[in-house]
Amino acid sequence: MFRRTRPLAGGSRLSVVFPVGIRETMQSILEIRDIGLRFGGIQVLNDVSFQVGSDELVALIGPNGAGKSSLLNCISGFYRPHKGRIDFNRQALTGETVHSIARKGVVRTFQGNQLFLELSVVDNLMVSRHRHLRYNLIDAFLWWQKPRREEAREREAVERILEFLKLEAYRHAVVASLPYGLRKRVDLGRALALDPRLILLDEPMAGMNVEEKEDLARFVIDIREAWKVPVVLVEHDMGVVMDLADRVVVLHHGTKIADAPPAAVQLDDGVIAAYLGRGKS
Repeated sequence: MFRRTRPLAGGSRLSVVFPVGIRETMQSILEIRDIGLRFGGIQVLNDVSFQVGSDELVALIGPNGAGKSSLLNCISGFYRPHKGRIDFNRQALTGETVHSIARKGVVRTFQGNQLFLELSVVDNLMVSRHRHLRYNLIDAFLWWQKPRREEAREREAVERILEFLKLEAYRHAVVASLPYGLRKRVDLGRALALDPRLILLDEPMAGMNVEEKEDLARFVIDIREAWKVPVVLVEHDMGVVMDLADRVVVLHHGTKIADAPPAAVQLDDGVIAAYLGRGKS
């Protein structure tokens, strides 16, 4: 085993243990091959290719308008690329519907909170468990033993997530009454309630203060350790990216310009030029 210690903003440090040789034996769970996407005459993505390992956090970065969220939309089925192929667990995702992809275990969060603000925290998470319920409308209306049993089973699953994310004290709170940082944690909990096999996080820490970012960063690490779920992270905070990512893929004007460990990406002339808006020296 070896231990990787990573500093976080504010001076605290996160320590994560990885078995020796894990990177050598890792299998790819997501393969993106030559993805092209355009809207009319605008080329949004241009032959983008990379892979995500089964125990890996890959950060997707780039300047505004680089195509990061558009690529997540292609993976999750919101956009249909005009070129290329996306495979998840050796099965094609390209052309599948959003709900079909979600059922396969590809789950995403969005830049804004897409929560049911008028519902409680626990009800927001229970919505994500609906696909596990097998009773029909008549069963629900009469509230027989079957729907009660199934609801109790799924509520137990939700309670485990609430405990994991330290949201027990807010289980009955209306989401609209919560501060922004807690809402983002609820959003993460709803993703976990879908039993993900891959999580796509689209700027999960946007708008957070330093303390909220540190909390969410720890939960992302805990998810990888406890749930064994790979993650694709889109994030503008480079401190967070360098702290959390195993590998960084950089997009610029829809084209991949780098794919390497964080330390190497930080020193890449092409990446520096893209972010500073100048040519290579």
